[in-house]
Amino acid sequence: MVDHEWLLRMLAHRIADRRILRLIRGWLRAGVVEEKEWTETTRGTPQGAGISPLLANIFLHYVLDQWVHAWRKRFARGRVSIVRFADDFVMGFQYRDDAERLRVALERRLWEFSLELHPEKTRLIEFGRLPALRSKRLGQRRPSTFAFLGFTHYCGWTRDGRFVCKRKTQSKRLSRKLREVKAEARRRMHRPVAEQHRWLSSVLQGHYRYYGLPGNSKALASFRNQVSRIWFRSLRKRSQRGLTWPAYNEILRRLPLPKARLPNVQRTLFASLG
Repeated sequence: MVDHEWLLRMLAHRIADRRILRLIRGWLRAGVVEEKEWTETTRGTPQGAGISPLLANIFLHYVLDQWVHAWRKRFARGRVSIVRFADDFVMGFQYRDDAERLRVALERRLWEFSLELHPEKTRLIEFGRLPALRSKRLGQRRPSTFAFLGFTHYCGWTRDGRFVCKRKTQSKRLSRKLREVKAEARRRMHRPVAEQHRWLSSVLQGHYRYYGLPGNSKALASFRNQVSRIWFRSLRKRSQRGLTWPAYNEILRRLPLPKARLPNVQRTLFASLG
């Protein structure tokens, strides 16, 4: 949880106007209302408030980002990189001993600010070109994968033999989204077919815009197929005679569900180390 006093001290580095700092202090201590009862908040940022992500990012900028860069310059034997989004982050190391030493130091650093690493999500794995080459040479399975920002990242190779960090939709995210679509389709079951089509098209387009990366075409096609099946079952349930596949295919001919169009340019989230 974000410590209020530490956060206000961090904000004071850049904000000289005391009125702004008092306003932020008021936001932080506004409290929470649950079942018509007000509870004081001494830690954390206001849930649902527009300023909460900004304050949390400022806090982690000083606690984590700047500290990691300072540690890298002072103690690292090789290259160190960090990619952070909100409170999720991935770090890359050239040498294993750097990773092990930084993890110990980072746990102490976070403890000083009443934070801790997630015990289930935090792990040390071999990942990158050199581990992938070694596994390939020895005939072993490719290095472990890791999940970040809704994608499963794994080691892969291009057709011309170059190493590349590949990404596919994380299975947990995919299953959760399909459950949400199924529940909403049931709620909209008796809406006009054209209206249902517009809604499903918007769901697919939004999914494609986020997960539409090169190498992820199979997962995108699978999501579209599952959404199509959900729509078929929804329409069949509301039909007294029962909707057949030929009749449903005729609906899709008139109201086709959009397909994903991936760019030809290879994009990577971050460069691999090694």
